Amino acid sequence: MLLKFWTQNYRSFKDGFVFSLEPVRQKKLEYSILKERIGGKTYEALSAAVIFGPNASGKTAIIEAMDTMRRVVLRGNIQDDAQFGSSNVAASNLSLIPFAGASAAPVSLGIAFVHEGIRVDYSISMDVGAFLQGDDGRKIVSETLLVNQKEVFCRGEKLVLDGLRNIRPLLNDSSYALDKGVKAVAEASLVPTDLFLTNGFKTIYSKQLCGLITEWFQDKLLVLLPMKDSPLGRRFPDPSGYAVSVERTLSEAAKAFGVRSNALGYTATGPDGEAMLHSRLQVNGTEISVPAEAYESNGTLWFLEKFPYVMQALKTGATLVVDELDASLHPMAVMNLINVFHCDEINVRHAQLVFDTHNPIFLHAGFLRRDEIKFVDRDDESHVSSHYALSDFKIPEKESRRKQEDYLKEYFLGRYGAIKDIDFSPLVERIVCSGDGEAAKGLPGQSESGWRAVCLEEEP
Repeated sequence: MLLKFWTQNYRSFKDGFVFSLEPVRQKKLEYSILKERIGGKTYEALSAAVIFGPNASGKTAIIEAMDTMRRVVLRGNIQDDAQFGSSNVAASNLSLIPFAGASAAPVSLGIAFVHEGIRVDYSISMDVGAFLQGDDGRKIVSETLLVNQKEVFCRGEKLVLDGLRNIRPLLNDSSYALDKGVKAVAEASLVPTDLFLTNGFKTIYSKQLCGLITEWFQDKLLVLLPMKDSPLGRRFPDPSGYAVSVERTLSEAAKAFGVRSNALGYTATGPDGEAMLHSRLQVNGTEISVPAEAYESNGTLWFLEKFPYVMQALKTGATLVVDELDASLHPMAVMNLINVFHCDEINVRHAQLVFDTHNPIFLHAGFLRRDEIKFVDRDDESHVSSHYALSDFKIPEKESRRKQEDYLKEYFLGRYGAIKDIDFSPLVERIVCSGDGEAAKGLPGQSESGWRAVCLEEEP
């Protein structure tokens, strides 16, 4: 389970942030806390977190930062890699990450999680140059690994390996690894752009520990961004055996969601094994199959794309991080999903759900813990983003419980920030009601002349 994630100099977060899923002690709010005991210590984490903030404040950047660290660890270096295709371009082109307009400063990424009976704290600091500088001269400035909060190695100007005894049962060969002369071999294996964790450390010291860490990034950190490859498509090894493959779980979930189809299933579309999700219908007593993308609503398609990942997280105990989970979905459907993650009887494998939203209904009194409610704001002058939680705001003990829980009202009153007054009226009035005949014809972009007229109007 994810405990916390932190970064610095990532996009608009010039000064960095810590995104914590470790609970803050609150009276009468001890529900929905995940607990795992390791040795003599119990680690706790929240089962859900929702991020609020205005457009362009940095909500998606938090999710992209997690995805970027995941992809950097899995490929084992800080070089650009176009093979990791996704909507998170920064994960493949690291020169897009540093705060724009500032001098070159290292980019830091760090994470703490619990997996297979150990706590892992891993962080890297990398020099990727200034914004859009390119990939010349990149290097890893520092890299640190802690297991159960005890240092294993620290890579900086020198490579420090004094903590190897802390993981003795996980070493490839303890007698070899603990030999002082082996350190020279490890130092010689260092490459400026390669992670020590997934290269020299894995080969020389602990393949098992490196495997546990990369397994968590691969299977237990599920980050979904818009325009990812859609699971509505599938490939079968024997297409002839999958002319129609009904997905029972997906069909039942779709019915609960309100889908009108009799069932949902994959229908083979070609000899190479490709199959697409279809809706099966009864029309005049005859069963027909229609492509889901042609028949179902956008909200239904969005649900059908995301639900398999929800099930994967709950079945495997993964952390599911989604950008705009509630896009095109009714808030009651999203609230029910949050309740599933909150339910100790269902969420037995300690899955977690994190997503950003613009919908204030999730601020309704008592629905989320105060530490599950996160905010992102961005300064209009410096363009620097900041991140904080509702639990950072102190509530006077004398205030009534009713007022304490009125988060929705307080948010719209501006008490927590992360909200912006938006008024398009002056712009629309200037364009639509302008005395300039060309500008009055339409909004900018509808025609070259209309765009040119508005631009000329703004010239001194």
